[in-house]
Amino acid sequence: MTVWDRPEPPTRPVPLDRERIVAAAIALADEGGLEAVSLRKVAARLDAGPMRLYGYISTKEELFDLMVDEVHAEILPEEQPGDWREVLRIRAHRTRQATRRHEWLADLLGGRPTLGPNALAVTEATLAALDGLADLDTVMRAVETVSAYFTGAIRREIANLRAERATGLSKRDWQRASGPHVRRMLATGRFPALAKAVHDGTEVDAEASFATGLDWVLDAVAAKLARPQV
Repeated sequence: MTVWDRPEPPTRPVPLDRERIVAAAIALADEGGLEAVSLRKVAARLDAGPMRLYGYISTKEELFDLMVDEVHAEILPEEQPGDWREVLRIRAHRTRQATRRHEWLADLLGGRPTLGPNALAVTEATLAALDGLADLDTVMRAVETVSAYFTGAIRREIANLRAERATGLSKRDWQRASGPHVRRMLATGRFPALAKAVHDGTEVDAEASFATGLDWVLDAVAAKLARPQV
């Protein structure tokens, strides 16, 4: 029986339910990452005994599942666009925005599907937008491809933000500090393509890079969906 199917125990002296437990866990994770979340710490925040929580949640993994599903409520759009590209674009951007608010989500994206009601609603909205455009296998690969792109891009962005905090160096500061080494390596002539990218490339911020890459992936998916079905 999953956490979604298991009923909650009756209310006891300290009012408690999964909604309060998950809200407390998310607050802890927002403050200190997933490593700051434990059933003991959640219980302390709720002023309840740790054993009380086991009536609602059996493991920390179940708690993480509930937290991820709660954040999926922020990803699900209020209204469903009619165009499949817009549905996928909105899902990608809303996932990025939710992860910027809850950085710990980056550590839990891309694994086994979350089976909570909000995550299932996001998946349903995505598949419904592509229904009938191609055979089911093609549709599933299209969704997986877009998801793989934005999951990787989001994780990279969060990793960069964490590196800035850990080192105390902004991206620009890190580039300045690394500059002498990079110039020495490029001066050897062993990396001509890289030298061209460093000297002539245009630097864009994370949001613009994310949006551009997403458009390219959607263009590729559109081309695949446009091919005649055999």
